[in-house]
Amino acid sequence: MLKGPFLSKNFIGSIENFDESKIVMLGMPMDSTVSNRPGSRFAPQSIRLESIGIETYSPTFEKDMEDTLFYDAGDLDLPFGNPKRQLDIIKENVDFIYKKGKKVLGIGGEHLVTYGEIEAVCDKFENLAVIQFDAHTDLRDEYLGESLTHSGVMKKIADIIGFENIAQIGIRSGEKREFDMMKKYNTLLKKPEELNRFKDKNIFLTIDLDVLDSSLMRGTGTPEAGGFTYNELLLWLYELRNFNIIGADIVELAPDIDPGKVSTAAACTLIREVLMLL
Repeated sequence: MLKGPFLSKNFIGSIENFDESKIVMLGMPMDSTVSNRPGSRFAPQSIRLESIGIETYSPTFEKDMEDTLFYDAGDLDLPFGNPKRQLDIIKENVDFIYKKGKKVLGIGGEHLVTYGEIEAVCDKFENLAVIQFDAHTDLRDEYLGESLTHSGVMKKIADIIGFENIAQIGIRSGEKREFDMMKKYNTLLKKPEELNRFKDKNIFLTIDLDVLDSSLMRGTGTPEAGGFTYNELLLWLYELRNFNIIGADIVELAPDIDPGKVSTAAACTLIREVLMLL
């Protein structure tokens, strides 16, 4: 009999029992519609491996991951090349998590995974809002003739919950038509205090890691210069500490693009901070 001890295959700080958990970490290794550099399907496993290098305690929120009661469910087995079926599987599993009275922390994967999550939660929460941290508008109706695309995930979500329930932060890239749309519906926020208009909402938080400046976040499929520093992003998240966050995801890490693993390490630390909000 092997005696070990052995390193855990799960994200650091997770508990062993699904039934005892309040939050379920769900890996969604999908990158079927990535428009630039693929590889985000490798993120969930890379994040778990790298998480051994971070501490479970958050000095920002003065809480410990070991007190959050989160369960790492592992990665969904998604059929590569079939985005509709992949989204259906995500929806089915997220639906199950909420029926069990728990919250989801999704780990992508490309940003289109958020659409599957929102399809699952929109029937369970009234007054639902989605707060998006991202470099890109993601408001396209289609890309290269395809309606299911990570370039249009926020447009898909707005079609479900309405633009009045969308907040977009860190946006610095998109078509003129998309920027016109943000201006028309007043979705683009510039200051953390502007979040207060969502204080009475049930909020799903989605963070595309390319919201961070590419000098830190090299490991993403479509990097954009001029983004947030890590501490600037943290200030926005701290503003949300007393909001009702009903679920979240962190997407678009492509770990193999950054062989130094700095991007993956940043993603792990960010996951810790988001857990403090759930």
